[in-house]
Amino acid sequence: MPQYHCSHCHNIYDQSTLKKVSYNNEDLYFCCNGCESVYMLLQRADLGSFYTKLGDVNLTPPTQEHTEDLSFFDSPSFEQKYIRIDCANPNLKSCALILTHIHCAACVWLNEQVLNSQKGIKSASINYTNNRLHITWDSTLITLSQIIRLIRSIGYDAYAYDPQIQENADKKQTREYYTRVIVALFCTMNIMWIAVAQYSGYFLGIQDYARNVLNLASFLLCSLTLFYSGFAFYRGAYYGIKNGFIGMDMLVSVGSSLTYAYSIYAALTHSGETYFESVSMIITFVLIGKFLEVRSKKSAGENLEAIYAFLPQNITICKNGDERELEVKKPQEVQVGDVIMSLPGEKIAIDGILLSPKGLFDTKAINGESMPLEVNAGQEILSGSINLTHKILYRATKSFNDSLMSKLLSLVEQSLAHKPHIQNLANAISQNFSRTILAIALLCFMGWYVLGGKGVEGAMIIAISVIIIACPCALALATPIATIVGIAQGYKKHILFRKACFLETLAKAQVIVFDKTGTLTLGKPQVCKVHRDGLDSKSAALLYSLTHSSKHPISLSVCAYLKEHYAHLNPHIVPLRSYEQVDSKGMRAHYEGACVLGGSLVFLQEQGVAIPPLELGEGMMFGFARDRELLALFELQDSPKPYAKELVSYLQAQQIDTILLSGDREPSVQKCAQELGISEYHAGFSPLDKGAFIENLKAQNKIVVMVGDGINDALALSKSDIAISMGAGSDIAILSSDVVILDDTLQSVQNALNLAKITFKTIKQNILISIIYNALTIPIALAGLIIPLFAAFSMSFSSIIVVLNSMRIKTQTK
Repeated sequence: MPQYHCSHCHNIYDQSTLKKVSYNNEDLYFCCNGCESVYMLLQRADLGSFYTKLGDVNLTPPTQEHTEDLSFFDSPSFEQKYIRIDCANPNLKSCALILTHIHCAACVWLNEQVLNSQKGIKSASINYTNNRLHITWDSTLITLSQIIRLIRSIGYDAYAYDPQIQENADKKQTREYYTRVIVALFCTMNIMWIAVAQYSGYFLGIQDYARNVLNLASFLLCSLTLFYSGFAFYRGAYYGIKNGFIGMDMLVSVGSSLTYAYSIYAALTHSGETYFESVSMIITFVLIGKFLEVRSKKSAGENLEAIYAFLPQNITICKNGDERELEVKKPQEVQVGDVIMSLPGEKIAIDGILLSPKGLFDTKAINGESMPLEVNAGQEILSGSINLTHKILYRATKSFNDSLMSKLLSLVEQSLAHKPHIQNLANAISQNFSRTILAIALLCFMGWYVLGGKGVEGAMIIAISVIIIACPCALALATPIATIVGIAQGYKKHILFRKACFLETLAKAQVIVFDKTGTLTLGKPQVCKVHRDGLDSKSAALLYSLTHSSKHPISLSVCAYLKEHYAHLNPHIVPLRSYEQVDSKGMRAHYEGACVLGGSLVFLQEQGVAIPPLELGEGMMFGFARDRELLALFELQDSPKPYAKELVSYLQAQQIDTILLSGDREPSVQKCAQELGISEYHAGFSPLDKGAFIENLKAQNKIVVMVGDGINDALALSKSDIAISMGAGSDIAILSSDVVILDDTLQSVQNALNLAKITFKTIKQNILISIIYNALTIPIALAGLIIPLFAAFSMSFSSIIVVLNSMRIKTQTK
């Protein structure tokens, strides 16, 4: 069979799989609609020269989701780029896909049910936050193309997760929802003005020609809202019926369509009132909730590429005297035993053994330790550490995938794929509610038509009244309106909730686990006391210059302290000669023939400085000497953050268990726990230990909240029910979290808990209001005592009550 190049992407396909298009007397071939669209767009924009400049380079088809030939998903090139193969069982393959057309929890449920019941699929889990499907299948029983075809058969689509494709898809979906919402709002606002005239005419009288004109205008506006803005509800209802699932999409669609159809009938026959404004309002209310949820999800979606960007993409290999820069993720290029060079400030990408005599590393990403770690030749250095000193060489002892930080980030990715254990009460009610209301409406119609003698029109009016008055606008608004108000209030208070449902889980918190360094403490040593102060203006300038030249956290703290508390001595930078940083012990330099020293007391003693007897505290000591004479001595401690003690007291008053978990040393952790009144604490925990500890708590059926700020907390954050990260923390910790404290204060942590409790209480009140409303009004409608006009009024009134009750969150959280 002849093969041709796709005219856009230049990939080779069999002729039978390509779409032939004639354009400007030339036969073109396209592998998918996406390639055709891009090609035509470039031609219309006179950018056809792009293909000349492209040469022989092959492109990735712009949208695999529209590719009719699904064999692309089974191709070797796709497998190499997107599919992971289980080492123990090569037939087991896994892949991350992005699902399209997901717009509610029912969509997630439906896809998971269909996929997990399919033979050959081992597991399928969808993260509702970003619509990412993690799927594992047996390639001997089913292919990925068959899985994609199965997803399409139930009304959805999928494509491989790729950052660029995903970004474009997110923007497209947001624009689509935004356009539909704007159209719905425009139509509803205008149709309500028309409704005012219609209602006035209902009570005061109106001429037929004026009524017809108003009905025509209402019909046109309502039709645009129903069939354009409300298209998603029809699509959801259709595929729900197709797969045996009836949800709120069905109720909204049926109620709106019957009301729309009856309104057309009433307008043509002049036999009753029209309710086009009710149809438009129903669609608009629910659609706004969907749009806000999409915006919240997209801002919350984690970017795993940003997580992996924490590690360098390239490293320098030293072999046979040559230096080569290689891509770290390619196992065929970077191998165990290679000698790797690391420059100052670079992150270590692969676990290894230090070959240079000594090195100083920032290990905060690994264990949360605020003090740099000194490593000697032959000792292990771990990926994720930052080289703080000179150029070093180390030998790789593991591959990139087996190194500590890569494993940690992989675990974070897997954990983020699992949905939080939360059940939305409103969704649970609505699933049965929709079926029940439709059944009641049908029985109502039959009862009034057969037994009540109302005829088709009369029975239809009563049935529509039941659907309209029971239309779950209030129930649909019960959760989103309260959570939207809660999220908005949180943002005003510098709290970012990544998803509305996290408010509910946080409100039920039973255990809160804190990291120490950077979370409950400031995360860097501060000068707390000066034991000896013999600084004059010249000595202050020397010490300032000495500490200013170092990147060591203690030196930087002393430098900042001098600038703030010794301003009267005008500390400034002077030219030092022969500046040398002696590992992690101290610094040495010369000025005008004098030797100036700064560092630990051990270092000063090694340099011949006499240390007189002093009553020293428990903190770290930094001394300064000139010509072996001790001039100044500073004590530094990592102090608790402001409001730390008050937060712990608040949690204890709320009967929430508080635990301190840290990778720091035992004395430091114990001292912090005692100062804050925390009875349970654990020291020396690695990131994996923290993750296991959180899992153990959850195994006891406790709702666990983790508060952290470092990369070392990322796994524990992802394992917890709710992860709270401090805004000044690492990007990875923030990406792994559900709640971000933007102002980095512990006061805001308390505010988040308080806001969650108030919001969840309001949600329960709203649901109760909705249930009571339906319990009181549905029997009235069934009895035929209310017409659709007042049913619409009543339905709107219940929604207004829910909205007003939700607004009370603002006053309760001031």
